[in-house]
Amino acid sequence: MGTRHIAVVTLSLLAGMFSVPAFPESASKQPLTVNIKRLSLDTALRIGKAAIDKCRKEGVQITVTVVDRGGDPQVVLRDTLAMDVSVPISRKKAYTAMEFNSPTSVMEERFKGAYGVPKLDELLVSAGGIPINVAGSIMGGIGVSGAPSGMTDEACAKAGLAAVQDDLEME
Repeated sequence: MGTRHIAVVTLSLLAGMFSVPAFPESASKQPLTVNIKRLSLDTALRIGKAAIDKCRKEGVQITVTVVDRGGDPQVVLRDTLAMDVSVPISRKKAYTAMEFNSPTSVMEERFKGAYGVPKLDELLVSAGGIPINVAGSIMGGIGVSGAPSGMTDEACAKAGLAAVQDDLEME
């Protein structure tokens, strides 16, 4: 018997000694898959376009980012004269709103101090991000950047969501 064969037999015996206990019976009745709704590309585009249209009416050129439920950008639209820096800012606002399932404007006072959660590079607690929440399920987030105030950014994000909210609720 070779050394390799002895090692395999030894490992097999050890594995039998440290077996994992069976799951409770209720766990075995769980579904094998989970159906998760996601925004379609067309819906995300409608959100982005409506946000840009609202800000244009205000005389402002912005960037809007729509992230999916995993926080990944699904749509990024940058108006012609929106500053380059508005692209990463809009993404961070959308991500933060999605992660906390809360408008970023209401979080500005919530996190204070040098070691708060928003110090993570991915997060930005500044008005202009709102979650996309449909029937109690988080679907993603919308972030807008480029307006002179965060409240204008947020109004444009809200206009983006309003463009699809009824359709999402009815589905």
